[in-house]
Amino acid sequence: MPPITTSPEILILWALLGYIIGSIAFGMVLARLMGLGNLRSIGSGNIGATNVLRTGNKKAAGLTLLLDGAKGAVAVLLARAFAGEDAAQVAALGAMIGHCYPIWLGFRGGKGVATFLGILLALAWPVGLACCATWAAAAALTRISSMGALAAAASSTVFMVLFGYGEMLLLGIALTLLIFWRHRENISRIRAGTESRIGQKG
Repeated sequence: MPPITTSPEILILWALLGYIIGSIAFGMVLARLMGLGNLRSIGSGNIGATNVLRTGNKKAAGLTLLLDGAKGAVAVLLARAFAGEDAAQVAALGAMIGHCYPIWLGFRGGKGVATFLGILLALAWPVGLACCATWAAAAALTRISSMGALAAAASSTVFMVLFGYGEMLLLGIALTLLIFWRHRENISRIRAGTESRIGQKG
C-alpha cells in the first residue's frame, strides 16, 4: 500500500463510491437496449463481455468490455484526483467488488476481468498494458477467455515488481485472489476439458 494520508472516513467514502461505480452492470444494460435478451438465460448466465459475445453480437460484447474496464479506471482516477493514491487503491478494490457482487443484482455479478484490467491501466499503465497483452496472448493461444483472465491475474503482481510498483502489491494480491475465486468453476471445467471456447454460443 502507498502511505496512508487520507482520513479513514474519506477512505470509506471512496470505497463506497468505487463499489457503486463498479456495480453498474453494463452487459445487462446493453443486452436490454440492443434486444439481445436476458443474459441470465444465455450461456453461463454471466453479465460480462464473454457471455455477451455468446449472443453473437460482437459490437455489444466490445462495448461491454470497454465500459466494464472504464468503470474501474474511472473509480481510480476520480479517487486519485480528489483524495490521493491511497484512496485510488481503496476505490479500485471497491469497484472490483462492486462488479463481482453488485447489490442491485442480488450480489451475483461478473468475473471482473475487464474491470481488473481497467483498474491496472489507471493505477499503473505499464502493468495494465502488460496484463492486457498477457490476457490477449493466452486467450488467442487457447481460445479460452478464462485462461487469458487467469494468466493476466497470475502475472499482475510479477509485473508490479518488475516495473517498480511495489506499493500496489497488496492490492494486486487481493485482486488476483478475487479473479481466481470468481473463476473457480472455470478452472474446474478447464481441468475437465469442458470449458467454452471464445465465440461459442451457449
